[in-house]
Amino acid sequence: QVQLVESGGGLAQSGESLRLSCTISGGNARISDMAWFRQYPGKERECVATIILSSLSKYYPPSVKGRFTISADTAKNTTDLQMNSLEPEDTAMYFCAAGFIRSGQSVVTPRSYQYWGPGTQVTVSS
Repeated sequence: QVQLVESGGGLAQSGESLRLSCTISGGNARISDMAWFRQYPGKERECVATIILSSLSKYYPPSVKGRFTISADTAKNTTDLQMNSLEPEDTAMYFCAAGFIRSGQSVVTPRSYQYWGPGTQVTVSS
């Protein structure tokens, strides 16, 4: 059974940096993409970064572009999210996701991903 576990969340002040890591273990699932999502209380999960493992092509929404960087190590089955210039608005629960994205599916839609980590809290104070 495929399991994802995030680490690296915590408390930061505005302008500081945090680095999240995600490790995939177990199973022989076919995974083409990995991503990071965040979720505010009472809101749906929103994508903050995606990476296609075959090409390492990346996507960021405007809200984090230039501040967040996703990376992946396919040999180690890990993905990291480097978050710089953090803002209080970045405070949320962050989730790692992995899955096989079929043609026509959106990489920014949570339901496109089959595997999820339990999440790690990021809190940014002003």
